[in-house]
Order: sequence, then structure tokens, then C-alpha cells
Amino acid sequence: MFFSRLSAAVLSLAIPAVAGDWPQFRGPESTGVAADAQIPAKLKIDWSASLPGRGLASPIVMGGRIFVTCSSGPKQERLHLICFQASDGAKLWERQLQATGRTMSHPKTSVAACTPCSDGRRVFALWSSNDLAAFDLDGNLLWVRGLTADYPNASNSLGMASSPIVIGETVIAMIENDSESYSLGLDAKTGRNLWKLERPKSANWTSPLPFRADANAAPVALLQSSKGLLAVDPASGSRVWEYTGGASTMSSSVIGGGVIYAVSNGVTALAPQASNAAPTQLWRSKQINPATISPLLLNGRLYSVNGAGVITSADAKTGDAGWKLRLTGPFSSSPVAAGSHLLAVSEKGLVQIVDVTAPEGAVLSQLQLPLKEEAKELILCTPALSGPHTFLRTDSTLWRLGPE
Repeated sequence: MFFSRLSAAVLSLAIPAVAGDWPQFRGPESTGVAADAQIPAKLKIDWSASLPGRGLASPIVMGGRIFVTCSSGPKQERLHLICFQASDGAKLWERQLQATGRTMSHPKTSVAACTPCSDGRRVFALWSSNDLAAFDLDGNLLWVRGLTADYPNASNSLGMASSPIVIGETVIAMIENDSESYSLGLDAKTGRNLWKLERPKSANWTSPLPFRADANAAPVALLQSSKGLLAVDPASGSRVWEYTGGASTMSSSVIGGGVIYAVSNGVTALAPQASNAAPTQLWRSKQINPATISPLLLNGRLYSVNGAGVITSADAKTGDAGWKLRLTGPFSSSPVAAGSHLLAVSEKGLVQIVDVTAPEGAVLSQLQLPLKEEAKELILCTPALSGPHTFLRTDSTLWRLGPE
């Protein structure tokens, strides 16, 4: 199903991208790190804003605005994209769509599980119902795809959760599952298919990654699955190279310095070749076990939180494990970092700031968020960073945290 609502003014005056933007899941390069952000040693709640229905998708930050998705209604059939002002939490606009696909999901998750993304002019929002829509930054609908009408068997019983990315003029969405499994490259202007790839038939909740081998290299999109990693040209979908050593279907890999730290047999460091041949394996460590949580790379160290809530620091060049520090969990959200600080949020809303430069790592401070106990609220989203502020959400509330 394809709808297009394009006028002479296809895009309103877009807010220019500025320092402090966090445009997609896990930030500017999908690494969980922002070079221009700061994580203070101690945080307080600056403001909170109410959200409708359910949602665990991360907020994104673009041009001083916060964009977040929700789902509401008896079957979570109402799909919301809401825009807030970052400075004070004022709601600027809200748009709603009707789900056209399946809205089943595990009770712990929701239909609003996929983090939206933005190219600085538009916001692209995907829901577990496989509805994908584009809006300009003022909330004008540009196009919407009901992908279930085109590919009716694509779903899983727990709910979809892969977050899209945009590279150039291509929106890349992984709709990978046990049945009709595929990934799409869509024209960012119109929503029409540029390419479609058949993918391994396996439930997959990882998200695509943008990758450049170096500053002069053309970007590729990395698609992760149970089979490994596939690098494709974002405009055509053509295969660039493939790693076939298997990979996680829950924890997304991380990139940095021309190296891919694949969540594969623990973590496997891969260096792609200029010849487009299969990448060279630099090292592999089964001691680094991200479980369901995506790792991050900061200042030459790789950080990973395992299922027991233990964070491991490892040398990114060798994979040699360094210190380990037990945090208060459990965790579903992935950590984020800036400078010398790492921020992790437990499911029960405990925000923990870690000084990663301490000899054995050290928790500097903790902040307990006021979750709604009667609703058994959990924090499942990965936080977003912007300047000295952190944004995160539960089903009912969006918060901005700032320096105490």
C-alpha cells in the first residue's frame, strides 16, 4: 500500500542540523557516543512530559526538537509521532496514523518499539505494525507505506523492533522475521522502493548501521542477521561484501575507526578490505558478551554490559578484557557515553553514571526516576544525548535530565 501527499512545498523550511543532534538509534553514527555531548557527574530531572499509550522507542533530537513515537488504543492500533521542544518539554505537534499491519507484541514491548531517524529535513518513523511514514520537521505528512499490504507475511509473535536509518536519500529498514524476511531501501523523498533484498528467515531485532571504512570511502549500510553481516550500497542495494560467521539477532554491532566490532561469537573485530572482499578478522573475544545489549566504543575502549549487569572494558585494538564493574540492573537499554563518562539506565529507572577512566571503573552517581509502580513501568529505551542533557522515556513519560 502506498500513499503520497506531496505538494509544491514538499518540505517546509527545515531546521538545520546543529551540534547536539541525536538523529537515530544510538546517535549520530549509531555508536552510542556523541563527541559534542557531555554527561555530567551528577544529574537531576529538568522537566517531564506526558506520553500516550505505550512505547519503548528511543527519542531522537534534531534542531532543538525531540521526536518520539508511541502507540495507543485497545490493540495499540493508533500510531503517534510527537514533537517536543527540547528546552522546556512543550509539545509542538502530534500526528496520528492508523496501523495497517499486525499489532501483536510481547507484553513487555510495544508497537512503538522502533526508534525513528532524521536527515535534518525529515523524520522517518517505523512501527512494529510495519507502517513507515515520513514527516517534515513541522509535522506535515510527506508519505506513508503500509508494508503489510505489500508483504503480508512479515511479522513475528514478539513484535518487530529494528530501527531504520537514512543514508543520503535512502531510508533503510530491516523487516526481518521467520517468514517473509526482507530489507528495503526506500526513496526518502517518495517512500517508493529503490531496492528489496530477501533476507535470512529468522526473527531479528538488530538495526542497520551506516559505515565508512575511512573518510574518503563511500558509505555502506550494514545489515546484521543470524548469518552474519552484509554490506550493501545504500542507493542500489548491491552487495559490497559479506561476513558469514554468524551474529546476534538482538544486540547490534558497533563501528569505529574503520573497524566493525561485530556481536558475533562474543565480539569479533573486522576490518573491511578495499577490494570489497570479505573483511579481515582482527580479533575475537568470547569474554565480551553483550547479551541483548548493544556495546559501545569510547576513546579506544570497547564497553559491553552482559545479562548479569556487569560492564566489561576491553582494549579495542586487541580485545583484551580489562576491568569489570557490576552495575545495578537488570538492563534492556543500551549504554551511551560522552567524554570520560558512561550512562546506563536499568529497567527500574536507576540512572548510573560511570567514570570509565577510573582504574577499575567507578559509579560516580545514581538518579532514581519516578516510575509508575502501579503500571509496572519499565525503562527499555536507549537514552539520547544532546549537549549536557539526556533524554529518555517510559510508556507514560519523556524526561530531560541535566547537570545538578
